[in-house]
Amino acid sequence: EACANFANKLWNASRYVHMNIDDHDVKNELPKTLTTEDKWIVSTLNTVAKEVNENLEKFELGIAVQKIYEFIWDCYCDWYIELTKTSVMSKNDDSSMSERSLTAQNTLAYVLRETLKLLHPFMPFITEEIYQALPGSAETIMNEKWPGDENMKVWAEDCADFEKLMDYIKAVRAMRAEMNVHPAKKTSMVIETASPAAFEKGGAYLARFAFATDVTVTAKYEGSTDGMVNVATPDAKGFIPMMELIDREKELA
Repeated sequence: EACANFANKLWNASRYVHMNIDDHDVKNELPKTLTTEDKWIVSTLNTVAKEVNENLEKFELGIAVQKIYEFIWDCYCDWYIELTKTSVMSKNDDSSMSERSLTAQNTLAYVLRETLKLLHPFMPFITEEIYQALPGSAETIMNEKWPGDENMKVWAEDCADFEKLMDYIKAVRAMRAEMNVHPAKKTSMVIETASPAAFEKGGAYLARFAFATDVTVTAKYEGSTDGMVNVATPDAKGFIPMMELIDREKELA
């Protein structure tokens, strides 16, 4: 049952990619200019490919396939696809948005293709079927170059910054779930952190995924903590006004 669910997840992810790359100039290569989220997903893929190759050399097949499974489900589907939706679905004719959309489309297709190669020895039929529909596909996925050569780049600093942001977003979402805050309810927040650049660059992500109306990033929060809900991660501490999270009259009742 779990494997059937995974196959469905993979199939639906590929459908999303096709919905957003068909009829566009998508090439069988990684774009030259990447955003932070693009660098994160490609770096994570390259790290996973290197680890999977090491596992396969030792015949640790179960560990290898678990890493591919987790990458597809947790990183590619649950995070990267969600991160690209604003870009690839935008109808804005602005040239910068159009360029960002094409970069996201190419990165989506590139990462899917490379991941299918890693997964193919374990799930040959569905991976071949999805691969054949991608632009620039060979006669069979088995003729493709196996991922994991020495040129697979990792942007360590960008990834570290992005993961700090992701950890904070996860913490905010967990807090909101515990308090039964409606997803439509947005709030302001102050973020105290020693890594301000990571959070200042991530304003768009915080607005969409942490439901923030406005964000203040500071090295030290000097304001009052009365009536504030705290959200803490190893790299940041968030202060969110309680009254913006709850319906006061409903709570009193």
